Amino acid sequence: MNQTVVHTEGESNTSEARKSWQAKSAGQNSEPLLKRDAKAFLHQSLSSPCVSTIAKAEGIWIEDSDGRRFMDFHGNSVHHIGWGHPKLIEAIKAQLDDLPFAPRRFTNEPAVELAEKLAEIAPGDLSKTLFTTGGSDANEVALKIARAATGRFKTISFWDSFHGAGLGAASVGGEATFRSHIAGPLLPGTEHVAPFACYRCPYNHAGPDICGLACAKMVEFVLEREGDVAAVIAEPMRAVPYVPPAGFWKAVREACNRHGALLIMDEIPTGLGKTGKMFAFEHDDVIPDIVTMGKALGGGVLPIAACIARKELDVCGDFAIGHYTHEKNPVTSRAALTTIQIIEEEGLVDRSAELGAYAMAQLQDRLGSVPIVGDIRGRGLMFGVEIVQDRKDKTAGNALAEKIYYACLDAGLSFKISQGCVLTLSPPLTISRTELDAALDIVVTAIRSVA
Repeated sequence: MNQTVVHTEGESNTSEARKSWQAKSAGQNSEPLLKRDAKAFLHQSLSSPCVSTIAKAEGIWIEDSDGRRFMDFHGNSVHHIGWGHPKLIEAIKAQLDDLPFAPRRFTNEPAVELAEKLAEIAPGDLSKTLFTTGGSDANEVALKIARAATGRFKTISFWDSFHGAGLGAASVGGEATFRSHIAGPLLPGTEHVAPFACYRCPYNHAGPDICGLACAKMVEFVLEREGDVAAVIAEPMRAVPYVPPAGFWKAVREACNRHGALLIMDEIPTGLGKTGKMFAFEHDDVIPDIVTMGKALGGGVLPIAACIARKELDVCGDFAIGHYTHEKNPVTSRAALTTIQIIEEEGLVDRSAELGAYAMAQLQDRLGSVPIVGDIRGRGLMFGVEIVQDRKDKTAGNALAEKIYYACLDAGLSFKISQGCVLTLSPPLTISRTELDAALDIVVTAIRSVA
């Protein structure tokens, strides 16, 4: 049984708000399991000890061991097609009967078909694939390809970014939670620059013609000064959520071209339609040299990720860059193939764009004048509400956000808090308009009650 229900970045696992909620809410079935969990697992930020239990997951709903139900607007970004989609479960069961495993050096139909399908849905010449079991590994494969193709080892990435928990992925990542505890040096040559931050930029409402895209120019500044950068690796849209300014990625793409660096886009949380396009970078009319995918690729059931590169970057044939035991696993491949099929057949990419625009409009209309609401932002069904103490200087309202979070949890809505004060709402793409309205009502009511 999976014990993790909710997740709040920036909130301590032992915060007073969490302990208070658990004290009044943990039922007779959940409490013993929570204690066993805390005793059995190594403790770490953002997961263990857990806030509650889960006994059932179906559609947009999760249910704890005491029968309490929550709409899941977090789902670790894996539940694009909802929990336990019947077509996916049926396909996985059939594949288990047909072929449950393939040794790495023996190919199989589902794995090849998946690689071909990814080449079909990826734009441009992104057509050569390697599978891994997680996004962190996929990003590290991408970094190895960049080193091999360019003969360089340096990278540029952004502070506050997240690219995985492995040592290499944490080195290019910029979240303190995944870097600060590591004794000794991280990978050398992993340069970082300030991220695009339009919502806190003094030129926030001026537009790119006025600000001159200074954030993108910082990337080129480092590319020029370093002179030997293998790749820029970044999330096309931060899942916190943070949307780049217009023209940002075009400027970065052009800078990479000028200085001989590859552009790696980490689409692990945002890919497969979450933002209203199959890939988030398509909003910005750019094509990276390498794209990584994961999380939702396994349909919320099985772990699988992928690194997809331009054909010309197939330069690592004489050495191993992945060599994973489950590299061509037929069952995880079948899960990914079926997930993509469901997304296409049910029109979930367009649905994400439509429902996301509707949700953003609703939140702007109903919360736009609430004094503790800073920004309302996002793309598709990945959107968020920033909670502030002071709207003028946008002082973070972390304590207020926690109160709102637990009020929503009491009302049956689970999500995560990002950056300490952003209510990050990311439902499955299969959510109905009625369910979405119910969730938005819960959020609006909780925010207004705290305000």
